[in-house]
Parts: sequence; structure tokens; C-alpha cells
Amino acid sequence: MDTWVWWLVAAVGLGIPLVVTAMPEFGMLAAGAVAAAVTSALGGGAVAQFVVFAAVSVALIAVVRPIANRHRDRRPELATGVDAIRGRQAVVLERVDGQGGRVKIGGEIWSARSLDTERSFAPGQQVDVVEIDGATAVVM
Repeated sequence: MDTWVWWLVAAVGLGIPLVVTAMPEFGMLAAGAVAAAVTSALGGGAVAQFVVFAAVSVALIAVVRPIANRHRDRRPELATGVDAIRGRQAVVLERVDGQGGRVKIGGEIWSARSLDTERSFAPGQQVDVVEIDGATAVVM
């Protein structure tokens, strides 16, 4: 069997743990093996094949891995759930004080209470949603 076939077998062998473990490094090593297979098919010697395998694998790991980690660690730009409500404006529907009340946030009616228990808000007033405590909006 030709050498390039063995490199392709190695690439497939490195691709299996990539799929099973979801470790992208295996995919980068598999790409290095494919590059070595191409080198072999073009008539490169054994030393050239191993140099190409090592160079492509190390280059991919050194360049692609930090970029992938940056994208993986980035927070989603679209806020959802409670995070989307925090910081929004609400309209008071029923008097809101430290004991409770009702507000309208983006078309939805929420139970609410004032952050400052001494302060109350009259119906029609605009308030800011500071946080969500269970199913209650804490406003100020």
C-alpha cells in the first residue's frame, strides 16, 4: 500500500476521537495527516511528510485553538430570560411599594415591589427594573 493511504488512515483514526470526545485538537492533527498524505502523493519523502504533518498540526493548534477558545468563552450578545428584563422600563399599573404592586414590562404584567421599602410609585409612573426576584420585578 502507498504511504499516502496510511496517512489517510491516520487522519480517519484521528477523526474518530474528534467526533467521540469533541476535542478540536484531534481534528487539527487529522488535517496535518491529510496534508502529509498530499505531500506523499506528490512524491515527498518520509522526512518531508513528517515535517509537513508536524508543521500543519502545530500551526493549526497555535492559530485556530486560541480563536476558537475566544469564541467559545464569549457571552451571547442577545440577552434572554431574566437578563433581558433587567434594566428595562416599566409602567406602574397598581401602586407599587415595599409590599407589592403590579407593573407592565414590554406588554407583560408582572408583580412588583419597590427596591426602597419606604418609597412607593403611583399608577402611570415609569420605573426601572433593577432585578427579578422569583416572579417579582424589583423596581426603582
